[in-house]
Amino acid sequence: EKVMEDTMARFACLGLGLLFLGLQETADVTMEAIKAIPGQIGQYCSFTVETCAYAGSGNVMKVQKLLGVCAEHLEENNSHQAVAAFGIALVAMGEEMGADMSARSFEHMLQYGEVNLRRVVPLAVGLLHMSNPKPTVIDMLSKLSHDGDAEVAQGAIMALGLVGAGTNNSRVALLLRQLSTYYGKDPNNTLFVVRIAQGLLHMGKGLMTLSLQYSDRLLTSPTALAGILAVMHSCLDFKGIILGKYHYLMFMIATAMQPRMLVTLDEELKPLPVSVRVGQAVDVVGQAGKPKSITGFATHTTPVLLSYEQRAELATEQYIPITSVLEGFVILRENPDWKPDITATDKDKKKPTPGLDDLANDEMKKLALKMQSVRPDQRMYDK
Repeated sequence: EKVMEDTMARFACLGLGLLFLGLQETADVTMEAIKAIPGQIGQYCSFTVETCAYAGSGNVMKVQKLLGVCAEHLEENNSHQAVAAFGIALVAMGEEMGADMSARSFEHMLQYGEVNLRRVVPLAVGLLHMSNPKPTVIDMLSKLSHDGDAEVAQGAIMALGLVGAGTNNSRVALLLRQLSTYYGKDPNNTLFVVRIAQGLLHMGKGLMTLSLQYSDRLLTSPTALAGILAVMHSCLDFKGIILGKYHYLMFMIATAMQPRMLVTLDEELKPLPVSVRVGQAVDVVGQAGKPKSITGFATHTTPVLLSYEQRAELATEQYIPITSVLEGFVILRENPDWKPDITATDKDKKKPTPGLDDLANDEMKKLALKMQSVRPDQRMYDK
């Protein structure tokens, strides 16, 4: 019983859940066995395993079940509801539409839910919009960061750090600076959480990002997800873990950190600067022909930084990328069929402007010398 009541027992449940990360129906047998565990820890463990098994799947039936659990008004023995609320974000994070719909459900929880649910909602929102500082999300978290309940405010501040992670977003930076003044003498040690959030915002001076997906958000990294889940479960008890003697668990977030830049290399792995177009990503799945995959692009020379909703493509066909998705480190191979456009290069070459020595005509020389002795204000009025 003593072990069950300890706040660190939640990590035993999480460890079991991570064994079934993304395995869906495979976890059903284990979940049946967990029902034999009595008390609150059994329910906590059951929902942890279930949400881990269906992480990123977008399974609508599971989201409905978890919403039903969150709808119960329990004043005590309700720690499993926190995992259920968090699980909604975990299941829905696979695609954009599910994330928007679950964000709507979280707003209802804030209005009608018990205080234990309100403490989890900002963290769940932070998971859904990691390194993607949308104005609506920032507004919502900004309101919650001044909440009367200390743990709701701390969760919102941590979520602000996750949402702005590595983006150097000026609006989030301003909010966190104001919060550091507001909570300067707070007895609940909220200032420590503000400093963590500021560190996340300016992660790697804006060259790093928190990303659970890769390959154009097609695949989920289980390692990154495991690290983020450990941090999120730590944040369910700020007072006992993050603000207590287990603050080092925040280092788990390192597994989800990735460089934001696109770096192109040649076949000998030496840096190879090339022109790339960077623009807003467009969903072209199922469209016929060769539709444009980006819109509103700007041309840059690599290395370049890519934000959450941006995508890059090569500006010329001089090189062929070995990977189909341009992100992170990309190896380029020379295109044997490529021929430079001669007419374009000739136009770009500017003729050198003739100096005084190149002027063959004596009269022009005299005129130039005369112009040198005229004051600039006289030259303006053509005197």
